[in-house]
Amino acid sequence: MERKEYSILALIPPNKEGETVLKEALYLQRTLEVKLVVLNVIKEPGFFERNFQPEETEIAIKNAKDELTSFVKKVIGNEIPDNVLLSVRAGDPVNVLLEKSKTDSLEFLLVDKSGGNYPGALEKEEIDKLVTLSKCPVLTVNKDFGVPNIKNIAIPIDITQSTKKRLLWATFLAQKHNAKITILSALKANINEAQSLALKNAEKIRFLLGEHNIDCDIKILKAYDKETHQVVLNYITKEKPELVIIRTHQESVFSNTSIGRFASEIVHGCKFPVFTVNYTPNPVDSLFL
Repeated sequence: MERKEYSILALIPPNKEGETVLKEALYLQRTLEVKLVVLNVIKEPGFFERNFQPEETEIAIKNAKDELTSFVKKVIGNEIPDNVLLSVRAGDPVNVLLEKSKTDSLEFLLVDKSGGNYPGALEKEEIDKLVTLSKCPVLTVNKDFGVPNIKNIAIPIDITQSTKKRLLWATFLAQKHNAKITILSALKANINEAQSLALKNAEKIRFLLGEHNIDCDIKILKAYDKETHQVVLNYITKEKPELVIIRTHQESVFSNTSIGRFASEIVHGCKFPVFTVNYTPNPVDSLFL
């Protein structure tokens, strides 16, 4: 059976604000050795144009494709390689991305979360909708932060949650970037850390990662009287891991609320890239077969 070819799909407007986002996408495309699809979504034509001037939409998409091509060539500094594809669609950006997360063979979506007002930027509520409903993982990056090489991947875990998908992704990304993994586990009760279930669970995960020759640290975060997302963000601000992997959609002891809120707080409160993994099947599973 022929194996599908997977891609990263990055929403990138062809303007100055999109340059850092494109560089981040290109860095990941090279290290993960997959295709990169650079997508720009233009305004959807109105009723009159759609029904009486369809050629105007075609012209607008063609012009947008030419602009995107020039932009990508300028950022790359050379001709566009075969494994970098360009796409222009008309419509609502989030709806287009959600559609593609269902129909295309994507490893993950990549979007900017910086909250800028530039053309093509997504608002916080739009990003939350995308993260919640996407059928594949979503990587959110900050255009104002730069393009860090991934050397340390932080994974907040919860003793009540399954960690399988996060560990699959963490293992894959750590191996590709020669990075270590730091397991973060929150200790809500005022008990001895050495006797906690949080530590025991983290040690089991460290053992599993060690079987894949991945260097792994454990950090128990004390969160007796604090919001867990703030404890995690404090750690991230101090230790500066280049990538954070979290999960969406579940009531969680870890966050003391729904994981949806926890995910939103981490995505928007962290300047570093945040990789959100949901429950639906995703192509990374095939990479381990």
